Amino acid sequence: MQTMERPGPIPVHKAKASAVWPVAFYRSAVGKKWVMAVSGIMLMGFVAYHMVGNLHIYEGAAEMNEYGEFLRELLVPILPRTAFLWIARLGLIAAFFFHIHAAVGLTRINQKSRAGAYAQPRDYQAANVASRSMRVTGSIILIYLFFHLADLTWGWINPDFVRGDVYRNVQASLGNLPVAIIYIFANLALGLHLFHGSWSMFQSLGLNNPKYNSWRRRFAAGFALVVTVGNLSFPLAVQTGVVGTDDCVKDGDVIITCQIEGEGE
Repeated sequence: MQTMERPGPIPVHKAKASAVWPVAFYRSAVGKKWVMAVSGIMLMGFVAYHMVGNLHIYEGAAEMNEYGEFLRELLVPILPRTAFLWIARLGLIAAFFFHIHAAVGLTRINQKSRAGAYAQPRDYQAANVASRSMRVTGSIILIYLFFHLADLTWGWINPDFVRGDVYRNVQASLGNLPVAIIYIFANLALGLHLFHGSWSMFQSLGLNNPKYNSWRRRFAAGFALVVTVGNLSFPLAVQTGVVGTDDCVKDGDVIITCQIEGEGE
């Protein structure tokens, strides 16, 4: 007589523990769009402030170097010298990281949902070329950022770099035609990226209303134009001699220093 064996216990699979709200929200497409928009606003504020600050180059070496020293002295003596500057830099690094991470995550979500297509039709009312080239311009900006830091902050690729002598370093860098061309090309890419980013951030934050589209378009175009023209003016001014080195100490054609007595670290 054949006996029936009792089936063994059915394995129980424990459900994955739900993530805390911020993490769960960030994992969603909506959360990533919000992070991209908020980090984008932070970065837009930085590029605008950076451009305005660099306009001191038109006032001369003393004013430009005093501005550089002002940044290093922010909140002194409440904080040690350069401490606030490093706090701001760390905040910008975090903004860059999450902006890029969210962009990559959204791309993967879109590829999974529509086999490589966008999850929903994209809004090309504001810009066509700019919106379709966001990944390309974003990659160019990332490479340019490293080049810019290595050139004018760390001095790795600027053989005439002198720490703390901002005006001299800008002259030595942008006076080199190939470097000036790199800056011009990169800032044109930045302008395209800012144009579409300024437009799409409202949509990412759920502030997309047709009656405000004309205002959004004007804001995006105006912001990108002002930042781009301002940034392009620096290499062009140095190359054409509009910004000169008359108030610098030179040995022949070589700039020795543009610092006034008592400046620098």
